[in-house]
Amino acid sequence: MSEVVQTFIRHCLNIPIMITSWFVFFFSTQSGFFWSSALAIGVYIVSNFTIKKIQQKRIMKKHQMTLSEYFHIQQQLKEANKKIKALNSQYLKVRSISSFKQLFEMNRLAKRIISIVKSNPKKFYQAENFFYAHLDSAVELTSKYTLLVSQPVKNKDMKLALQDTRDTLESISTVMEEDLHSVLASDVELLKMELDFAKLSVKQSEKPLYLKGESEDERKVIEYK
Repeated sequence: MSEVVQTFIRHCLNIPIMITSWFVFFFSTQSGFFWSSALAIGVYIVSNFTIKKIQQKRIMKKHQMTLSEYFHIQQQLKEANKKIKALNSQYLKVRSISSFKQLFEMNRLAKRIISIVKSNPKKFYQAENFFYAHLDSAVELTSKYTLLVSQPVKNKDMKLALQDTRDTLESISTVMEEDLHSVLASDVELLKMELDFAKLSVKQSEKPLYLKGESEDERKVIEYK
């Protein structure tokens, strides 16, 4: 379940609770409009916090994670989203279609990996290199590349540095694609197992049922007649 869906569910639960509590405070305790509203907002905050903790515990139980693991991964996801924003800010600074495509591809791969880890935090461990190194390198090199390419004067050394940076970014894009494959590897294996099981089930269902003591040759003779 995505974070957006969880937030939506919390609001759907908390708004009726807040409205009900306002009526209770206003009519039962004679608190007045202002204090009833303040208390109802307080109930909303407490209710939202409680439901959020319950959702987090369910996620940790589902993926067999400890509290420290869960919050560490959530922190890494927040940091990764900040880096994605930094990467997005470079779009208007690139000067060629090839560089734009390269940036777009890295952005697409990074967002896909982050989305998968958000859905299944346990997959973070299959993409640790992406979070700790590859995304950082992509952001840093892209930033330096756009800075150099925007300079009006370029000597031979700068041109060589720009070409080397483009080649390195291409390599990073390839590595990020491998990171995505690593994250999806367990899903692919699971799909293969399910396909094998489905094929086996289909084959078994296609086999004819024989009466007790009846052989395949006897069945063929009966069908021939």
